[in-house]
Amino acid sequence: MNEVTLSTLTPGERGTIARITTKTSSVRQRLMEMGLTKGTAIELIRYAPMGDPIEVRVKGYRLSLRKLEAETVLVHKEPS
Repeated sequence: MNEVTLSTLTPGERGTIARITTKTSSVRQRLMEMGLTKGTAIELIRYAPMGDPIEVRVKGYRLSLRKLEAETVLVHKEPS
């Protein structure tokens, strides 16, 4: 499977979180507390009109992330 950043998915695409690459431990901890952990299924719902933030579905709820945060989340993209 290909590893891509969460921010490169298109609306409706799904994947499984592979890892978080941010060097900032507080950001990594916050993302993990929101449910973005290795092995978790995730779906990109939509981009805001200006492209930031993005909305994803994870663990049955919707979550908005800044595009910069989404760029640090690597996912194994599901085949189309």
